[in-house]
Amino acid sequence: MRYLLFLFSLSLMWPAASQAHSLEDFAKFPQFMDIKISPQGSYLAGSSRNDSGNIILTVIDLSSNQVISNKQFTGRESIGSFNWANDERLLLTLVREIGSMESPVGTGEIYAVNADGSRPMMLVGPRSSRTELSTFSVINYLPDEDDFVLVASSSLTAARGSYILVHRLNINNGRTRQVARAPLRSVPGEGVSMVTDQRGVARIAVGNDQTNDNEMILMYRSGERSEWRELRRYAATAGSFIPLTFLSDNKHVVGLSDTQTDTRAISILNPDDGTETILAYHPRVDVSPLMSIRDGFVNEVIGASYDFMDIEAVFFDDVEDKAYSAIIQGLASALPGKAVTITSTTRDNNLKVVRVESVNATPDFYLYDTKNRQLAHLLNSMPWIDQQQLPQAQAIVYKSRDGKEIHAILTLPVGKEAKDLPLIMLPHGGPHGPRDLLSSSPSSPAVTDAKVFATHGYAVLQPNFRGSGGFGRSFEQAGYRNWGTSMIDDMTDGVMHLVSEGIVDQSRICAYGASYGGYAALMSAVREPDLYQCTVGFVGLYDLNTMFEVGDIPETQSGINYLELVLGRDKEVLDAQSPQKQLDKLKAPVFLIHGAEDRRTPLSHATGLRAELDKRNHPYEWMVKEREGHGFYNPENEVERWQRMLAFFEKYIGDPAAE
Repeated sequence: MRYLLFLFSLSLMWPAASQAHSLEDFAKFPQFMDIKISPQGSYLAGSSRNDSGNIILTVIDLSSNQVISNKQFTGRESIGSFNWANDERLLLTLVREIGSMESPVGTGEIYAVNADGSRPMMLVGPRSSRTELSTFSVINYLPDEDDFVLVASSSLTAARGSYILVHRLNINNGRTRQVARAPLRSVPGEGVSMVTDQRGVARIAVGNDQTNDNEMILMYRSGERSEWRELRRYAATAGSFIPLTFLSDNKHVVGLSDTQTDTRAISILNPDDGTETILAYHPRVDVSPLMSIRDGFVNEVIGASYDFMDIEAVFFDDVEDKAYSAIIQGLASALPGKAVTITSTTRDNNLKVVRVESVNATPDFYLYDTKNRQLAHLLNSMPWIDQQQLPQAQAIVYKSRDGKEIHAILTLPVGKEAKDLPLIMLPHGGPHGPRDLLSSSPSSPAVTDAKVFATHGYAVLQPNFRGSGGFGRSFEQAGYRNWGTSMIDDMTDGVMHLVSEGIVDQSRICAYGASYGGYAALMSAVREPDLYQCTVGFVGLYDLNTMFEVGDIPETQSGINYLELVLGRDKEVLDAQSPQKQLDKLKAPVFLIHGAEDRRTPLSHATGLRAELDKRNHPYEWMVKEREGHGFYNPENEVERWQRMLAFFEKYIGDPAAE
């Protein structure tokens, strides 16, 4: 396999991993974030970050094993996603990075470039030559057509009303032709999308009614010449059906649904009569569909995957594409306990790029040869990390004080007995929607933090407290308006569970988190002043009332609707749940870390808290980095952050025997 030689050689350029990983090892960007093969198997395209943190795209010609192009943008602008439109031309979406702790913000632009770097062009979007058009997303790559894709955009005018528009886009010159227009009957906002059938006909439109508490709307038509009709409306707190793709019969739609179950199930919707049939469901966690691909199109659901006490998958017996199902089952069986993803496949399905990872294994990329049934290793994205020396994480479940079962990820140091360890309690951000997963990559920010701390001797608890996503609608909504009360209690109960098990020394516990996690770290120390010996807030929010006034969330009506739903408007209640307003109860020393250009939780959150700490002469440390946003990208800044945090932890919960 000559085409493997170049990528394999990249991993050989790195020195062998040492017994103890350095902070620089953890701060280093992965070699590749994603790799995709072109439809005819001529090229591999891979995304990675450069030294400035921008995502770049590299293309390798498999016939010569040579890099033939690199594409990157400047400033805070990066490549959001990429895909092959045909065997010679790539389409890229552009994003603006707001920090490592938050998803990038799409610009709505689509950029095209050839594999060899020639013919670059901004096809559509605000900075294209066709500025009368709004923001766009690709909804169908039309595998049967080399020069066209289907794109969707939102349109709102006083004269014409509100619509989702669908265009055929020429990927060579940016010319568009409108082929569909779905009325939303509401202001289009975040969550607007369109789903086509297997023939490329736009059939289901998804909208978000900001004027009515962010209701989700499904519009449907039975064919290309049929009228659109409203199929469903789902309240923000009710179950919903999220359409993913039409099946090969062009009649039924597979999607994620919690209309009949509390957790999200894989469901098949018949839009003509409105009936919904559950294909796969787990009573504790959401499931995700495993799909087969035929001739470039998603063909059918062959199984389901889920992440709870392990990374697991189930496969259906009664499927048409048994050959594809057998391949996926074989990969899952050969790579147990890991998330297996097909990133791309050639049009004939003969070659597939496979990504394999877990919280305990840095991402590996493989090329699977269907004809020869061979799995060839392309590269490990972080070969400088010694997997044997990487602290291991495991899923645990404990009971909250009011009887809820709480899932968590526990990471323990290598080579230490799990007894009387110092603990870092590390709640995730969000808080609603995200969760900590066994399938998360070690290169993701929260997992990297956990590995760094565990490498230096600390146990790390990442609790999926009520309000977290992925455990059902009622579990997530149980956190609404309880950011500083029962959600915090769930975290404390996890800490005390580890204490009762003898794993953690109760006198050596600190809290740390980022974004909402930074808030939770401070609020935990406020609510439990005798439990936490120190607390660290990274790009945190500390005064809930100001969430309606600063940052990018209240810039849209949908953002305000969200805040009113999950926080409410009662000033006294929000003050009672705000660390900045409850500092008289705080005993633990504080370390505040922030990015000066943070738009999600602006620096004013940290400076406001610092001013109140100064008034009380409360001990704290301070770290602010220019040119960083909602989380740090610069590896040097990450290393400095960890160095200072580790020194802070050592000062307050270090090994007393070492003194």
